[in-house]
Amino acid sequence: NIIIHKNCISLPRIIKSKWHDHPLIHTYFHHIEDFRVLDCLICHDEVNTEHGSYYCSKCDVIFHVKCAMKDKDSYEIVENEDEMPHESSISVIGRNEAGEATKIKHFKHMHNLMLGPFVGGYENSCNGCMLPISDPFYYCSECVFYLHKACAELTKMKNVWHHHCQEPLALISDKAFECQECWHISNAFAYECCGCEENKCLRCVIALTPGARTCLKHVHPLYFYRDYEGQCNACGDTTRGYGAFCCKDCNFVLDLGCFSLPITARHKCDEHLLSLTDNDDNSYSESHHCDICEESRDVNRWFYHCTTCDTSAHVGCVLGSYPFLKLGSIYEETNHPHPLIIVKKKYYYPDCDKCSKPCEDVALECSKLECKYIVHWDCVAPYFLRHWWKWGM
Repeated sequence: NIIIHKNCISLPRIIKSKWHDHPLIHTYFHHIEDFRVLDCLICHDEVNTEHGSYYCSKCDVIFHVKCAMKDKDSYEIVENEDEMPHESSISVIGRNEAGEATKIKHFKHMHNLMLGPFVGGYENSCNGCMLPISDPFYYCSECVFYLHKACAELTKMKNVWHHHCQEPLALISDKAFECQECWHISNAFAYECCGCEENKCLRCVIALTPGARTCLKHVHPLYFYRDYEGQCNACGDTTRGYGAFCCKDCNFVLDLGCFSLPITARHKCDEHLLSLTDNDDNSYSESHHCDICEESRDVNRWFYHCTTCDTSAHVGCVLGSYPFLKLGSIYEETNHPHPLIIVKKKYYYPDCDKCSKPCEDVALECSKLECKYIVHWDCVAPYFLRHWWKWGM
């Protein structure tokens, strides 16, 4: 008693989609033994599993047929599933009894990496995404190099739905770039288009992978809607047509920049780690100020806070203009004969050799101690690598 439209008979059995890393297989019947409700990863609406759909058995995710094939440029027909090689960024050297990779070689690092000891409380940043290290992660025992497990396992080449060009994106590192999704400047890992050479940071590539996302500050799953226009709950700014992560159960909204904010951060104003906070319980105070700039804070906007010292500060004051530039890394500047190191002075602010103003934010310092050369990042970096907008908090 199967009834099929004529057009549906000719649907390809296997497709390679920009929406997902693995092959999607078309099935007419999808038997879910535990009676789960499955939502389409593209439109986020429920999929009726009694009808045809595209499915990834490896990830247990599902797509409406009309969503997976609505754009001819977003998929390719695959004749054989084995024709889709996914070149890994890592080679496994050792595994534990559970089969988990404990020692790996990543193609973007010279040394072997070891799986972290899973104890939490780390203060270093991931060299891939520049967010604070958290379990699980890999580390280098010979130098200061860390990678989240999720960042280490990203493939060398990738197709992403949110990129307008049809060329694949290649994983790169050690290059300063502006992410074309969140507009942050970074020199961590990125995916660079082989055609138009646009760059997208790992934070955005991972965050925009289709599917439900969790946020530390919200109990319900969040879904990204590219066409959503509204106000972000964290910073209060409008999304300006760039899309946002929205909750299907309530009116909670986060723009892409706020969704990827570091959960913890350091600043010289406090000896402890500051935690990202979404509400101010200090109800006894009539005014709320930032302990860095000493200006007022909006109690309805997210901020960084230390519960031990009761320190509170604007997100922008804590992170500064360039939170995703790797401090200590080398930057080659054409007008200086020596390599420059990316630094951020904490207590002593030498004058910039270009503009003569104190180097209070990110600066470039000569690697030769006898040279004493130091300049603001904004004084020597190309215009497209300069911060042009301010945090909304």
